[in-house]
Amino acid sequence: MKLKITYIFLLILTNSLLAQVELKTKVSKNKLGVNQRLRVEFTINIQGADHFSPPSFNGFEVVGGPSQSVNSSWVNGKVSYAQSYSYIIAPTRKGNLTISGATIKYNGEIIKSNPVVVAVVDAIDLPKDPNDPNYIADQNVHLEVMVSNSRPYIGEGIYVEYRLYFSNNIAISDFEIKDLPEFKGFWNQDIRIDQVQVKNGKYQGEDYRYITIKKAVLIPQKSGKLALEVLSSDLIIGVPTGRGDFFGNPITRNIRKSFKTFKKNIHVKPLPLKGKPADFNGAVGDFEMTVTISKESLKANESTQLKVMVSGKGNLKLFEIPKVITPQELEVYTPEHQENLNISFSGTKGLRGEVFDSYTVVPQFKGKYKIPPVSFSYFNPKDKKYHSITSDNIFVNVIQGKELITNSDQLETTSGGVKKRMVTSNNSFRYIQANTSFMSLEKENFYKSNLFYLLMFLPFLAIPIAIIIGKKQKERANDLIGNRTRKADKLARKYLSQAKKILGNKVEFYIALEKALHNYLKAKLQIEISDISKERISELLTKKGVDTVVIKSFIAVLDDCDFARYAPVTDVMMEKEYNKAKEIITRIDKQL
Repeated sequence: MKLKITYIFLLILTNSLLAQVELKTKVSKNKLGVNQRLRVEFTINIQGADHFSPPSFNGFEVVGGPSQSVNSSWVNGKVSYAQSYSYIIAPTRKGNLTISGATIKYNGEIIKSNPVVVAVVDAIDLPKDPNDPNYIADQNVHLEVMVSNSRPYIGEGIYVEYRLYFSNNIAISDFEIKDLPEFKGFWNQDIRIDQVQVKNGKYQGEDYRYITIKKAVLIPQKSGKLALEVLSSDLIIGVPTGRGDFFGNPITRNIRKSFKTFKKNIHVKPLPLKGKPADFNGAVGDFEMTVTISKESLKANESTQLKVMVSGKGNLKLFEIPKVITPQELEVYTPEHQENLNISFSGTKGLRGEVFDSYTVVPQFKGKYKIPPVSFSYFNPKDKKYHSITSDNIFVNVIQGKELITNSDQLETTSGGVKKRMVTSNNSFRYIQANTSFMSLEKENFYKSNLFYLLMFLPFLAIPIAIIIGKKQKERANDLIGNRTRKADKLARKYLSQAKKILGNKVEFYIALEKALHNYLKAKLQIEISDISKERISELLTKKGVDTVVIKSFIAVLDDCDFARYAPVTDVMMEKEYNKAKEIITRIDKQL
């Protein structure tokens, strides 16, 4: 019985050890020209294996090898071991050639490696000197642009990442971005890269390392083929020279070389016309809408806050929140717009968060009033359908105040001939006195009083004052440059008033500042917010005759607003940004 248990234990231990033994096949590249060479390496991860047998290498010619190497290490009490057999082979024909697995014997068992398929294409031009550093850099460094979706809908966000791939044979010591893409036809939001990290990845099926040098979220503003412009970068690359030092370490040489991406086309699909709601205003993503009121019961002339909020993921900055229609008995002030947004990387690309309009509502009369439902429509790219959301009725109950009579016959006519409803109640005429009391005026003679003489001579005093004021107004009216400057300055203060109030609150300040700039352009150029992009702004202002320097300054302020939300800023920096925006609006308005 003990012998059987021992045998079973040894069998389980042997199988577990065999399960951990692995023989891997690895190639230096998965695609090469018929006139190039390939390095293939077979590696086993355990000591004690022998009787290694290479594959037949059908379709290849062995031009070097085999060479053996052993690597073992002890890290944190964990032992690792690798024994490798390397060959240099050259293809003899074109096509997809398969390198079958090699075999090795361990504890009486035959271990076989994985087969690898290599694509052999037409011969390529090789340099006279294969050790030329520029040639080595071209073969081992690649600058690529990665796009999450190359066929989005209008308004659908996509994620763009520019990656610098480099093989394990070389080192990147420094890089500098020269030309940045402008993303024409897109609304764009750059994503800040705080620290460059080296990661492992695949490039055309081969093992590479890479770093991300730029990333952004783009939202297309028109359909058709839009191009992502070329991004170029200067690199300092350490390439091997093929020689070694006294200790056998490879000697590298630093060279400076420029790389650039290829132009990539994004095919933007128009939104479908089928099922498009009448109230659709460009919202694309996955959203929810809520309409809430802070206080449902209140007195006349008290205020309550009515909030219309859209939340979710998508192009939250590029559409308008639906408007609220209230009964005329409720006094409603211009809504205050606020945004709380972040960048979304997962699921629906674009912006994530909430935008809302907050209305201040002040009832005038006693009664119960219904605020009609608010409807909001959006297009969801996931299911490719339009969705509509309708809020519930909201009731405002005014429990104290003047009563409103709704009978059509109880109307009074104002001096302007306009019909106006009379407000009455049981005690509406309590202020009318039924009895009168008379007072004698004999105690004081008005015609001999000081007040009489003051009123009599007051017109004579007003005449010179009026003349002086008239001259001043005429001088001011003739001052065209001064009037234009004052008008522009007043307009700038008007649009920037909200940002001025929240100076010191970084996120809300830059959102308000950007909103002020957009609203200014909307008012002056008669365009919708959904049409506002940096290229569109430059185009319209150029047509209006605004100087190029002023246009660039305006765009720079918008860029600062996007960048500063994700960077540390001080109150002094925010105040400078506010003054800069005020100056730019003033200069544009003067030129317009």
